[in-house]
Amino acid sequence: MHTPQELFLHGQPVNEGRCYRAFQDKDARFDGLFFMGVRSTGIYCRPVCRVRLPLPKNCHFFETSAQAEAAGFRPCLKCRPELAPAQRWWSTTDASAILAQAAARLLEQALRQGGKAPAMTALAAQLGVSDRHLRRVFETHWQVSPLQYLQTKRLLHAKQWLHDSPLPTSEIAHLSGFGSTRRMNASFAQHYQLTPRQLRAQARNPGAPVTLRLAYRPPLQREHLWGFLQSRSLPGVELWTGEGMQAQLHRTVRWHPRASHQAPLTGWIVVGWAPDSPHVQLQASASLLPVLPELVAQVRQWLDLDADPATVHAVLGEHFAQSHGIRIPGGLDSFELAVRAVLGQQITVKAARTLGDRLVQALGQPCQTPWPELDRHFPDAATLAREENAALMGSMGIVRQRQRAIHALAQAVDSGQLQLTPGSDVAATLSALQALPGIGPWTAHYLAMRTLHWEDAWPVQDVALQNALGVRDEARPTQALEHMGQAWQPFRSYALLAAWSRLTPSLPTPEKP
Repeated sequence: MHTPQELFLHGQPVNEGRCYRAFQDKDARFDGLFFMGVRSTGIYCRPVCRVRLPLPKNCHFFETSAQAEAAGFRPCLKCRPELAPAQRWWSTTDASAILAQAAARLLEQALRQGGKAPAMTALAAQLGVSDRHLRRVFETHWQVSPLQYLQTKRLLHAKQWLHDSPLPTSEIAHLSGFGSTRRMNASFAQHYQLTPRQLRAQARNPGAPVTLRLAYRPPLQREHLWGFLQSRSLPGVELWTGEGMQAQLHRTVRWHPRASHQAPLTGWIVVGWAPDSPHVQLQASASLLPVLPELVAQVRQWLDLDADPATVHAVLGEHFAQSHGIRIPGGLDSFELAVRAVLGQQITVKAARTLGDRLVQALGQPCQTPWPELDRHFPDAATLAREENAALMGSMGIVRQRQRAIHALAQAVDSGQLQLTPGSDVAATLSALQALPGIGPWTAHYLAMRTLHWEDAWPVQDVALQNALGVRDEARPTQALEHMGQAWQPFRSYALLAAWSRLTPSLPTPEKP
């Protein structure tokens, strides 16, 4: 299989024949990695589009949807380009390419998470370059200006929620970064010759759950991902129904809106695998509609649905032949995940699950869902930051060192001093975590991998990793792991998970006091 770098160079197709064959095959491995514009219709499509394939002479290929729209093409209403998995761009040599890719990723990430995209001056400052230099490099690499790129992403973002949700048009305009509904309407008319009303699906019951399909690029090791999450699930917070790949994960959700003065929203979600296509089926309670775009972005990160397995396998495949399609399991609630990681230090996964269950039953907030067994939210940071609750943890069998670590972690998150969200600075987060009592390099790397979605975590202190890679008995196992891991950068998190999969899931996690 070709990698994106072999198909495109600075946005221009270098292998149009392979691109065309991907469309012939409806190859989902290329979904979101490039798009095809059809000159005879003025429409652009995803590689998985099921419409009749046009003649090669009528096709033009683009690396991004922004390039297709800048060339005058409109998105297909059947395959819906806005639903394609996000592209991740990887480069370790071309500094200009790295800069352009990082800027595009930050712009898209802000929109996916429901926030306002940063101004170019702020974006340039974040990337450590001048505004003028960033614009020049961006246009050279993508053949569109940052404003054109951002406008395309805003339109596609709005188009998705007009299709898939009953959110008010005014709210969709706000979530998509338009200043007003009038501006969104004008942009749709100018670029798509459509009105938002024309894109609306049939009316929905405003109190009914919303069901969505989230695409991913195959292959995906569903058994590995499902097994990892199921072995760590907590009764009351998570519920599994069904068997094997038909199993569905239900869980409660407490979502803190970006505006600090707003109360958290509570509800539930259900996720499962589509039986006949590379999609995850997501159902969310109506109570979560106001944060649906942010929730979907978090679910995609949780299940690593935007990964490009071909690019990862090109780096790891020689040493981890069975790793093709492995994914990084993230989390819906970063604070919850951090507490559970601390609880699991130096004990088995099963023992950590027992402690987590006790914590949820004692301090978790009760809630109601359609399933009686699903009746708790995990304790939030404000709850675990209270002194009386820190002392209560001792009666649950949580040792004093873990009590102090959880209490300090809760205080740091509750005060806003620690941000465990994708996009946060990895080095700063690692330092902040290790400054807390009871959190060392292993836990910090593990949390950076799962909460920040850091693809290059490599905890060389991990005894299980040392055993899996056969360096445990060497004189300096940590140095041996450090040297070995250099071959797998920038995907050492995937290598870590592939190595762990060789071992039993009950091995202890080795955080030292």
